[in-house]
Amino acid sequence: MLNAPAAPAPSSVTDPRCLPELLAPLADVTDRGLFFEDEFVSWRDHLAASRRRAAAIGAKLDGAAPRHVGVLLPNVPEFSYLFGAAALGGFVIVGLNGTRRGPALAADIARADCRLVVVSDETAGLIPDGSISVPTINVDGTEWSELLASVSPDDFVAPTVGPDDLLMLIFTSGTTGDPKAVRCSQRKFAAPGVMLAERFGLGHDDVSYLSMPMFHSNSLIAGWSVSAAAGASMVLRRKFSASGFCDDIRRYGVTYANYVGKPLHYVLATPERPDDGEVSLRLVYGNEAGAADRAEFFRRFGARVVDGFGSTEAGVSITRTADTPDDALGPLTAPNAVVNPETLEPVAVGEIGEIVNASGPGLFDGYYGDEAATAERMRGGMYRTGDLGWVDDAGYVHFAGRLGDWLRVDGENLGTRPIEKILLRHRLVSDATVLGIPAEIGDTVGAVLVAPGLTKESLVDFLAAQPDLGPKQWPTTVWLTDSQPETATFKTARAALAASLGEPTWQL
Repeated sequence: MLNAPAAPAPSSVTDPRCLPELLAPLADVTDRGLFFEDEFVSWRDHLAASRRRAAAIGAKLDGAAPRHVGVLLPNVPEFSYLFGAAALGGFVIVGLNGTRRGPALAADIARADCRLVVVSDETAGLIPDGSISVPTINVDGTEWSELLASVSPDDFVAPTVGPDDLLMLIFTSGTTGDPKAVRCSQRKFAAPGVMLAERFGLGHDDVSYLSMPMFHSNSLIAGWSVSAAAGASMVLRRKFSASGFCDDIRRYGVTYANYVGKPLHYVLATPERPDDGEVSLRLVYGNEAGAADRAEFFRRFGARVVDGFGSTEAGVSITRTADTPDDALGPLTAPNAVVNPETLEPVAVGEIGEIVNASGPGLFDGYYGDEAATAERMRGGMYRTGDLGWVDDAGYVHFAGRLGDWLRVDGENLGTRPIEKILLRHRLVSDATVLGIPAEIGDTVGAVLVAPGLTKESLVDFLAAQPDLGPKQWPTTVWLTDSQPETATFKTARAALAASLGEPTWQL
């Protein structure tokens, strides 16, 4: 399963609306806006701040093309202001993943053709000195405050913006090699924002809760854009916290929240409170919450959980209905299909195939600077998810695994090969295979190593010293073997290897 909110229903794909059109009615709104910790910023002041930043960034770029600005920030108001600035047409924002490290993060910045990178005191150290060739500016420093003071919101002259204009580059998690930068147009944010606000009946009295990272499509599509479309207020949480979630929904009167991956599971692990069933929260929308967690969340908080299937690319959307079985994704409706990956013919009921959009790309705008990857994703004229599924007798589609060698950890897709390459740097490791170990939700990282003489202590020290090993890539389960089974073409036979594994050698 992929890692972002479901795309809009087919009827919304041709919706011509852009974010500036959704933001225009909010220009004079003072009684709704952005909550962050002890701060409140009205929509009027938020949009003025966004126009000021659009003018300031425009002066900073000084005509450089492409006008791509990397943003390496936690969920703070500056990120929201900058996204608003890009939405109004000032530049293209590039969401940089704060869990990436060192050379890997520098490679993302180069891959996206960033001309400027915005950081904070909290994130500046993630980019090694001398590793990038473009300037950075720290929003906690005097250069940023002086830059903003040098311009006025009125200095920004908004260009005409179309639905297909590029607004943001959002990185995939690198499931088949280096992360790819997904092109996200104005339409990709505006159309789902309108569709979800209308579908859920959200309006001016609602308060949305954004605790998922803003470099990710889930937060900006299912949170920020929905809030704008509904004319609702929104609450920013610097970083997701299960106990913080429970406190915040009370403090701010939250009525709607979005999630991806395990957050609901973590919230349910907090101690139950006597007034949980009396909170204002009424709807939660996202991906990959288990059936038991959905039911328990409703029992405990009285909030309906709507779980969908989709990705940042937004090529396929599957949405659960009220009658969807607990273990299914939702009804299989055209243009979605489950096909034989080789022949592209629909598979029979109960037979496993690849989940695709048979009509074309959906809202997939391609990968930035990677035509080969774009063409691969659209092989056969269909949007290929790379995910496997099967359809039951009643027409509901069930998730059945992954075509590629990748895994899902805490709501993020992780490629196995980059982790294997890091493990192979160890002088004692001659072969390494990384496998997803099924957890209650998603996977944990398992590693099968051929490494005579390796000790647990030396492996832990080695992993800790790798600058490009992200925290979610850290293997937690390790098997030591004498050899690994191969196919006839000398590739590791992963299925056979997984089936042969007994008790792990170590838990890290």
